[in-house]
Amino acid sequence: MKGFTAAFLIWTLISLNGGCSQAWPTHTACKDGSLEVLYQSCDPLQDFGFSVEQCSKQLKSNLNVRFGIILREDIKQLYLDITLFTKEESILSYSYPICEEDLPKFSFCGRRKGEQIYFAGPVNNPGFEIPQGEYQVLLKLYNENHSTVACANATVICS
Repeated sequence: MKGFTAAFLIWTLISLNGGCSQAWPTHTACKDGSLEVLYQSCDPLQDFGFSVEQCSKQLKSNLNVRFGIILREDIKQLYLDITLFTKEESILSYSYPICEEDLPKFSFCGRRKGEQIYFAGPVNNPGFEIPQGEYQVLLKLYNENHSTVACANATVICS
């Protein structure tokens, strides 16, 4: 029986951590004739939903988005890091505080582990035109303890 238990334990660990692990599916955040934004969760434990209402090469300063996730971590504070790559070279890195203890910017600030976040509305950003090309974007939401709340690898294709 000890041999069976040890073999089962090893098989379970291999199945969870390696070998045939599957990635989360690739989702479409938005798509129109000249712009497509695809994303995939890079958090091995959780996927999430995200979409952009108006998909346009001309990025508006008030962009309507939808985002939904069940929290695995408390978020007294929440930060967003964005890194933009082209041909595996970082061309832009940006960090933005979304929830600060003394300055909550959204109604979901202060939510606790196990609660759901669903946000649908405008986010302020600098308006600009997306240049033609293919870009990789790494987005990471993390809390005050640097624990990952959500993570995504996105591909932006602009023709």
